[in-house]
Amino acid sequence: MSESSWALTLAPRLAQFEAVARHEHVTRAAQELGMPQSTLSRAIVRLEEDLGVALFARHGRTLSLSPAGRAFLSSVERALADVERATEAVRADVDPEAGKVAFGFLHTLGSETVPGLLRTFRADHPKVRFQLVQNYGEAMIERLRAGDLDLCLTSPVPDYPDLVARRLDEQKLRLVVPEDHRLATRKRIRLVEAADELFVTLEPGYGLRRITDALCTEAGFTPKVAFEGEEAETLRGLVAAGLGVALLPPPAVPRPGVVELTVTAPRAVREIGVAWLDGHVDTPPVAAFKKFLLSRRGELLS
Repeated sequence: MSESSWALTLAPRLAQFEAVARHEHVTRAAQELGMPQSTLSRAIVRLEEDLGVALFARHGRTLSLSPAGRAFLSSVERALADVERATEAVRADVDPEAGKVAFGFLHTLGSETVPGLLRTFRADHPKVRFQLVQNYGEAMIERLRAGDLDLCLTSPVPDYPDLVARRLDEQKLRLVVPEDHRLATRKRIRLVEAADELFVTLEPGYGLRRITDALCTEAGFTPKVAFEGEEAETLRGLVAAGLGVALLPPPAVPRPGVVELTVTAPRAVREIGVAWLDGHVDTPPVAAFKKFLLSRRGELLS
C-alpha cells in the first residue's frame, strides 16, 4: 500500500484508536465519540487487520495496549495534536474580529502611507492581524497568484485577466537632482530638459522603472541609465552623491543634498491601485480590509 493510500485508510480511524487507547474500554470510548459500540469495535478490528498488527490485548470488556499499540499511539497523538493546532490556526485566520490579512505593498508606501492606513483600520478592527510584505509590483502579483497574499497595493495598476484591480489614487513624480546641479535653482522643469542627463533608476521589472521609461519616451528621449537599484531612497542617495538624476515619488522625510523639481510636461504621475486574485474567496477580515481600502479612493496618500 502506498503512503498516500495509508493516509487515506488510517486518517478517519486515528481519533477512534486514540479514544479506545485512552479509555482502555470500547464502551466508554464509543460514548465519548458518539457512535455505537459495535461500530467502534469493528473499526478497531479493521484497523488491526489493515496494519497486520495487534494493537490491543483484550481482557473481556477492557483492553490494554500491546507494545506495538503503545508505539503507534505515540505517533497518533502527535498527528492529532498537529491537526488540532492547524485547525485552530486556520480558524483564527478567518475570525472576523481577530483573523489575518496577508497584505503586500511597494517599498515607497511603507514609511507613511501603509502605517497610516493600518492605524485607521485597526481603530475599528483592533484584533485583526497583518502579515506585511514589501516588494516590487511584479513580485507581489506572483505572490497573489501563489496564494501568499490576499491584497496588494502596487503601481502601475495591473491589467491581467486573472486579477481584479482598482485604482485608488495617484502620486506626483518629481525630477530629483543634486543640490549643486545646473537645474537645482529651478522650481519646475519640462522632462525633455533632462534628456542629456545620466539617470539613476530602479531595475527593469519594477513599476517605477516602466513609468520612468514611458515618461522619457513621451518626452522624446531614451534615458541614459548610469545606475540601477532596488529602492527609491537608495536612488536619492545616489543623486545626492552627484551620480545622476531620478524620477521619484516624494520622500517621507526631505533628503539633504538633493532638490526636487515639479515636472510640468509630460504629466508625471504614477497610479496606485489595490489588486487581488479574481475568484479568490475572501475571509471576513480580508473582506473588511478590502472594503476599507476601496473607501479610500482619492484619499489613500493624504
